[in-house]
Amino acid sequence: MGIIKTKGIVLVESNMGDTDKMITLLTPGLGKIGCAAKGARRPKSALLAGTQYLCFADYILFEGNNTYNINSCDIIEIFYNLRTDLDKLETAANITKIVNDVATENENNYKTLQLLLNTLYMISETEMNRELITSIFKMRLTSILGFTPQIEKCVTCGEKENITHFSIKDNGFKCKECSKQDRGAITMSKGTKDGIKYTIMAPPKKLFGFNITEECIQEYKIISRIYLNEKLEKEYK
Repeated sequence: MGIIKTKGIVLVESNMGDTDKMITLLTPGLGKIGCAAKGARRPKSALLAGTQYLCFADYILFEGNNTYNINSCDIIEIFYNLRTDLDKLETAANITKIVNDVATENENNYKTLQLLLNTLYMISETEMNRELITSIFKMRLTSILGFTPQIEKCVTCGEKENITHFSIKDNGFKCKECSKQDRGAITMSKGTKDGIKYTIMAPPKKLFGFNITEECIQEYKIISRIYLNEKLEKEYK
């Protein structure tokens, strides 16, 4: 047993007993962990706010035999606007579900946590198109998980010009000629291609620093959804 200090965001919260909570935290170093919060549902509990869904905070934990116990927490961000807008909350919930599925215990999740926090901030604090935010999140997460697509040239022939399709099967861009042999390749316009390249290459703090037309957003939405579903072998709507 020991005392641990870590940042984390609440991915799941559930009631336990009459006044307690069990929460799932995503942390940068410990990965996804289950934590018991004794008395967190009491109105005057110091843990009441810090154990709410999507709360990001500094936590002091006691490591037990089978779980962690929260001793105290210091709130950093609660993403208030997500709690007052049902559409924004739904988008955030869909993203959080994906993160909860892919994160595991005892692994470094710094990049995933950073991506999640940046994405939630964009949903909460801006009016950026939420379909584009979600598409950027999915493509970047897929890359973090080790499925970075080939974006510099055609994945089949190496051609750098006339890139017109995204191949789910072969993990990357394809030129017009090679795409004829790949019935599953998805047509994309130049704006969509540039958006995907930016998503893969941009530094974390500038990840959402671009915009594309509505037509390109719909193309990106289809590509990112199918690519993520294929690589995670799960259907996310």
